[in-house]
Amino acid sequence: MHTVAVLALDQVVPFDLGTPLEVFGRTPGYQVRVCAAEPQVDAGLFTISAPWGLDALEDADTVIVPGTADAAKPVSPVVLDALRGAAARGARIASICSGTFILAAAGLLDGLRATTHWCAADGLARMYPAISVDPDVLYVDNGQILTSAGAAAGLDLCLHMIRRDLGSEAAATAARFSVVPLEREGGQAQFIPHELPPAPQGSTLEPLLDWLQANTGRDLTLADIARHSGMSTRTLLRRFREQLGSTPLQWLHRTRIRQAQHLLETTTESVERIAGLVGFGSPTAFRERFKRITGVSPNAYRRTFVRPATR
Repeated sequence: MHTVAVLALDQVVPFDLGTPLEVFGRTPGYQVRVCAAEPQVDAGLFTISAPWGLDALEDADTVIVPGTADAAKPVSPVVLDALRGAAARGARIASICSGTFILAAAGLLDGLRATTHWCAADGLARMYPAISVDPDVLYVDNGQILTSAGAAAGLDLCLHMIRRDLGSEAAATAARFSVVPLEREGGQAQFIPHELPPAPQGSTLEPLLDWLQANTGRDLTLADIARHSGMSTRTLLRRFREQLGSTPLQWLHRTRIRQAQHLLETTTESVERIAGLVGFGSPTAFRERFKRITGVSPNAYRRTFVRPATR
């Protein structure tokens, strides 16, 4: 059982606190603890009782630090020592939103790249010049230490960690349960999952999408897809934009990459073989498209997410 300790400090942001509790608490394989320096924690509009003290960080596998209302407020040395101790013994440490300031105060981000809510990024860079602050991404994974931007980016980070721990299927299940957008625009290309948005139930595109998913290995052109659908290319393009917000080929490419992610995680097939299995005419085209969508190369992705049984 993987133990996740969520550290609640005074003025904790309720959304930031609730995100890891819900995501990890509803995912099999995790035990979640709410920890605090004091039994009662001021959460702004209400007060919460924390059942665990700082000693619960001593054997946690992951420690998550949600943001607080005042990012610049000094943090108790006892809290900072507890975080340093957890990091020193190898626990994974993650922050959500302005929780990055707390990790910074503990010295855990010195020399590393990190992110936080965009409106606090300049302040973080001024206060902690040893940190390379990137305000444009949703999260940063340094291996042991992870940071995320504000609000919903905390969901992305939690799902990313589940994918690292348990693989794509568990992360996709958690994403569906949390009802979060699985394809996000802008910022960092996400490792996370990744089912494509389905067509609305009863849509005229639903049978076509099923056919596309079953035929990703074929060399399909827009004309091929239009011919199978019985629509003109103009009508096909219009309906995809209206119902899915993309083009048929964009949707097909993302489906292929999603299948490739699964194969990279669960098999030992070569990148070249996987490229052919998911319908790319050349490994070079596959690598370029894979990096464009996920942000990393296929080999880097495999090193990060391959499951122990396939190593």
